[in-house]
Amino acid sequence: MKKYRIYSVIFYLTFLYSVVGFTQVKSSVAKKEIVLLQNEKWWGGAVVDGPKMPYNQDTFVYDQYANCKGNQSQPLFISNKGRFIWSEKPLKIEFSKGKISVVDTESQVVTGKSGESLKDVYTYVSKKFFPPTGKAPDSLFFSNPQYNTWVELHINQNEKDILKYAQAIIDNGFPTGVLMIDDNWQEYYGTWEFSGTRFQNPKEMIDKLHKMGFKVMLWIAPFVSSDTPNFRQLLAKKELMFADKKRTKPAIVQWWNGYSGLLDFSNPDATAWLKNQLKNLVDKYGVDGFKVDGGNPKYYNGLYSLNEIIPNEQSELYAKIGLDFPLSEVKDTWKMAGQPIAQRLRDKFHTWNDLRLLIPDMIALGLIGHPFGCPDMIGGGVSFEDKVLDEELIVRSAQVSALMPMMQFSVAPWRILNKEQLQICKNMAILHAKMGSEILELAIQSAKTGEPILRNMEYVFPGNGYEEVKDQFLMGNNILVAPITEKGLRSREVIFPDGTWQGEDGSIVIGPIKLKIVVPLDRLPWYRKKLQ
Repeated sequence: MKKYRIYSVIFYLTFLYSVVGFTQVKSSVAKKEIVLLQNEKWWGGAVVDGPKMPYNQDTFVYDQYANCKGNQSQPLFISNKGRFIWSEKPLKIEFSKGKISVVDTESQVVTGKSGESLKDVYTYVSKKFFPPTGKAPDSLFFSNPQYNTWVELHINQNEKDILKYAQAIIDNGFPTGVLMIDDNWQEYYGTWEFSGTRFQNPKEMIDKLHKMGFKVMLWIAPFVSSDTPNFRQLLAKKELMFADKKRTKPAIVQWWNGYSGLLDFSNPDATAWLKNQLKNLVDKYGVDGFKVDGGNPKYYNGLYSLNEIIPNEQSELYAKIGLDFPLSEVKDTWKMAGQPIAQRLRDKFHTWNDLRLLIPDMIALGLIGHPFGCPDMIGGGVSFEDKVLDEELIVRSAQVSALMPMMQFSVAPWRILNKEQLQICKNMAILHAKMGSEILELAIQSAKTGEPILRNMEYVFPGNGYEEVKDQFLMGNNILVAPITEKGLRSREVIFPDGTWQGEDGSIVIGPIKLKIVVPLDRLPWYRKKLQ
């Protein structure tokens, strides 16, 4: 009888494989080994590993537990041969010596194959594991540039200088759009009210910004200053993380701006409390949305929550709060693929090396299921205090961002650039706004299909040896963008896939071909494929 059951199971699995056409097997053990196919290359995991992608024969190890590497991370890996690795829980994965070893502590590793290309497998896993909702974030994210007050005001966020910054955007001929008021606008961390000393009338300020043509977002984080009434009330209700298993000592965590308590999102009451704080800002002041920052799961590692969940799940629950507000941005996220929320790259330094990270990071962002992506602030988002700025870097950074799904200014170009350089940056902002309706249409399509908006060459033109191309990209299928990311460079080689491509300068190129082009400082090379 037992043998009959075993044979029946084998017959059923064999039949299922022949009908469906791909394998999908849930591991019954904690470890799986996958032999790499010839010329097989993989993408996935953490966005900041974009420059290392695609993975193949080189050794690469990544343990995802409590580790999103300061940006987006997903338990997903996909290959140009149509294969995938997925888990609902954090993976530990290693590429070495022609093999992939995958460990999932809860034995939920799923592997399989669908189609023969990167696009084939991505569209399958998207529908299967993180189906798109059909909704996109607020249209202003895509149609116009964004502006963030961080670099100009740093920790001195105040009403007078915010209005001054907004007026300068208009006075210098830049399109209006989303305006983000960054960290330190609040009374204390966890006390989400405007500082009474730096904001005389926040409602009037936001009304003025609205009349000027901006929508307004506020920075938030899951931290709570310990010497405040809110901390004591949250602690009494066990809505904060604890340092001990008995849950008697509140955890005080060190983060980039101090030491604070930490909200426990395993407790639904803590989530409801924060949502009510944010709703109050919307209702009372007219705030349009929030920069949901500080969700790195590493802050939860080794701490104790009311209900036992892993650090990655704390990060996921925190990011989900942004879904209540169409105008929201997140940065440190676990999973969350397919959701209608803006995902920004982590802060970059004001260096050429970090500028070169933007394209591979944005490619990786799309391939783990986050199509609504924003590169970091133009010129870098790390504080520029006492740093000599590279004007050429600011210009080239604006060009890299101009035809991405979103672009975000923070450092004021009119403060640091000469007249000619400023005009180039302004032209890039205007170009993004001019192309805004087309970018928005791509976002609307992506909300339905789940596909990346910004795509690498291999995704659109598979099997042509484009897997390693990381210095140019496609918006949708038909717009090819090839910016400069090297200081002093005034020419570059562009890879044109099959088709007829018309440049922004009027040139016509018939692909496939590699072509060296001249790129003066004021040029962003981009080409539109002419449809037959």
